[in-house]
Amino acid sequence: MPAKRPAGTENHRGRALALRTRLLAAMLAPLLGIAVLLGLAGATLIADVVRRTNDRVLGGALGAVAETVQVERGEVTMDLPAAAFGMLENSERDNVYYRIAVGERLLTGYAGLSAPRIADLAIDTPRFRYASYRDQPIRIAEVRRDLPRIDGPVIVQVAETLDGRHALQRRLLVALLLGEVLLVGVAMLLIRPALGWSLRPLARLRGTVAARDTRATPDLSPLDTGPLPVELRPLAEAFDHLLARLDTATAGIRRFTADASHQMRTPLAVLKVQVALARRGDPAALGEIADAADRLERLVTQLLALARAEEAGASPPRERIDVREVVVAVINRRIGQAIEAGVDIHLDAPEADVAIAGHRTLLFEILSNLLDNAIRYNGDGGMVTIGIAEAGGSVTLSVADNGPGLPDDDLDRVGQRFVRLATSAGREGSGLGLAIVRSATQRLGGRIEFRNTRPGFRVTLHFDDVGTDRIAAIGPD
Repeated sequence: MPAKRPAGTENHRGRALALRTRLLAAMLAPLLGIAVLLGLAGATLIADVVRRTNDRVLGGALGAVAETVQVERGEVTMDLPAAAFGMLENSERDNVYYRIAVGERLLTGYAGLSAPRIADLAIDTPRFRYASYRDQPIRIAEVRRDLPRIDGPVIVQVAETLDGRHALQRRLLVALLLGEVLLVGVAMLLIRPALGWSLRPLARLRGTVAARDTRATPDLSPLDTGPLPVELRPLAEAFDHLLARLDTATAGIRRFTADASHQMRTPLAVLKVQVALARRGDPAALGEIADAADRLERLVTQLLALARAEEAGASPPRERIDVREVVVAVINRRIGQAIEAGVDIHLDAPEADVAIAGHRTLLFEILSNLLDNAIRYNGDGGMVTIGIAEAGGSVTLSVADNGPGLPDDDLDRVGQRFVRLATSAGREGSGLGLAIVRSATQRLGGRIEFRNTRPGFRVTLHFDDVGTDRIAAIGPD
């Protein structure tokens, strides 16, 4: 039955935006923001340019009119040039107004035109300001002149409505807006293929992973994706690491299956034969069946222990292990076997607690297998000594017997899977006990040492870096 996904997983995946859409939005959002800022800056610049340009023309007309103002026979005279007002003509037909006064007295022009405060005007220096005339906004250029033999200052004003200015400003703003729209549009057209090119390595990686799904036999070798961008390398490395862990796990399952099928074939064959004999009435068959069942149970137990010892992946959190307590538990488990074999068990351990950081189940399995071997390969009246010692932040465990030991040539083969040594001839066993011990010790971070003691054989386990501070940090068991 397929694993059930957590509630809401599919909905969350359905709402997620495509990576291409995310990247496109991430690039277009700043681009649009910059376009808005450029538009605002451009609009401000356009308004200033239009004002300055038209003020220059309006100032030219004011200067032309002011130059015609003269004094003849004590009277102010003027000759309004048509060209001065002609330069203000435009396609919007803006209205043009003027006013010439001596002090507060109007000489000519439009009396309703907004008069300035004379004190605010500098002599011969044009000034520009906005005002309103006949309910229309206007722009006024005005200048003050002091003429000889004239009691008051002469004020010359020329004004125009703002339709032409506004029309020019609108045209420039529309041109700016069209330019920005064109720029963003072209950027979008160029960004899309650029995104496709940028995401091509990701598509290649996806294709490489998808190609593995079409093969009949799972391929757990590292991905061959070719050169990848630096952003995708961690993803590929993480996937390769996952494949390696899967390969290790599946290899362990395959090895366990092969070991189980190979080692269980003989006990099952014996069982079949004995069952057939039992059906024929052989009274000894039932005893043989019981012995075969015991051997089969022991074999399955050791296979499972080896699988646990070689299990790949993350280990559970380490715990504080009281070594003496585990040793006593193992002795209690094997004491009946030792009594039946005529073997004495001696514990050599300090009175104070000795602790290591690890996994109690693995340490129990290690000591159980070592004690089992020491009892079975010893003789009647033999002795097995289990020693515990602590020195310099290291803990040493040893299991020694006074049996026949091993030939020196067999020492290099100790701990290999399904290896039966010379001293194993004629004795029950699967060749897995010391393999379990070696693998479990490595998982606990320890070292294992095999040595002939003549007489006897000693297995020593070394666990380094197990100071009291570290054990205390892990907490009580």
